[in-house]
Amino acid sequence: MTRTLFEQRLREKIIVFDGATGSNLQLMNLTPEDFGGEVYNGCNEHLVFTRPEAVEKLHTSFLAAGCDVIETNTFGATAIVLAEYDLGRQAHAHNRRAAEIARSVAREFSTPEHPRFVAGSIGPTTKLPSLGHISYNEMYDAYFEQTAGLVAGGVDVLCVETCQDLLQTKAALAAIFAYLAEKRVRLPVIASVTVETMGTMLLGSDISAALAALEPFPLTAIGMNCATGPQEMSENIRYLTGNSPVPVFCMPNAGLPENVGGQAHYKLSPEELEHYLTHFVKDLGVQIVGGCCGTEPAHIRRLAAGVGGFAPKARVIDFIPSAASLYSSTPLHLDPPPILIGERLNANGSKKFRELLQQEDWEAMVAMAKEQVREGSHMLDVCVAYVGRDEVRDMIPLIERLNTQVSAPLVIDSTEWQV
Repeated sequence: MTRTLFEQRLREKIIVFDGATGSNLQLMNLTPEDFGGEVYNGCNEHLVFTRPEAVEKLHTSFLAAGCDVIETNTFGATAIVLAEYDLGRQAHAHNRRAAEIARSVAREFSTPEHPRFVAGSIGPTTKLPSLGHISYNEMYDAYFEQTAGLVAGGVDVLCVETCQDLLQTKAALAAIFAYLAEKRVRLPVIASVTVETMGTMLLGSDISAALAALEPFPLTAIGMNCATGPQEMSENIRYLTGNSPVPVFCMPNAGLPENVGGQAHYKLSPEELEHYLTHFVKDLGVQIVGGCCGTEPAHIRRLAAGVGGFAPKARVIDFIPSAASLYSSTPLHLDPPPILIGERLNANGSKKFRELLQQEDWEAMVAMAKEQVREGSHMLDVCVAYVGRDEVRDMIPLIERLNTQVSAPLVIDSTEWQV
């Protein structure tokens, strides 16, 4: 398969992304009128129509600092988020316009020796599907539409970033790859999760669960961004560089945010950011670096100069295919074997489970699942197929509960593809 220019450059050099969008737009002291009125105040994504020159200025500042990739001003440009400003129906237009603006600025800086790329920024929205805030299908549709707009605007890469819920991340990636397949378009795709200071993603997923859940997608890179500075990311980045079969991406904040006068303040200096990320590149084998919240053009200038001379480091990878629950992963090759799959959550094999299913006693079924985990099951078989019942309707409420309340990966047992 022919590589894109971005993928070819990734094999040859360390790729440097830009810095923060939101915090740098805030430094411009924009007024409600700049956003189109009080009702749109704070909707950064709307600036592509109301103050495109502000967005152009931001992109220009990072390209002038030496970055290889600028991200579109579309972090919150799904219909889900834009609907909070009564702009949901304009999602495709916002994404297309943002990509066109970034493409135009990148073209001005791009040369054969130093091509510049545009990454479509795809954020987590304001909803967590694993907690029932929104359905998977609604989230999938929103990401499909966002992808369509970004591709129409001419992006080179798609970056699903600041992922807090693995179900949200899967919805985004499924939508992206479905769109690319439908339109017969090939673009690199990056997935980046956010690990909080307590060491897991917002819903409790550890980094091994994230890698196991996302590795089956044909990603160009996987990594981390936001929430913390590079120091707090170190151990999880070490895990990814030692286990990920694809290149590793790292875009930390400029340190942990501090509240100064009611505003988030980031104190990590350009020199400190460059120090940490050079270590990640030189010693751990990270191949894509950049900055998230609080990182300014000065950070990216120092970073681009610092890592510009390094070629990608060959990594020794100890990748073991694994299954994942929301919280952790289970290797598919255990020592000693075998993998034990609990079979009691099966309407055809367990009279007790079948009776609970007929009563729709979901909590009792969850209790059965927890009991099997305590007894040593590594994974849990789940089958709700039973004569006279709607298998799809039964599976949804059960899986929603098992997903957040049980630590073992689930093995879906069905002959119906809809399930």
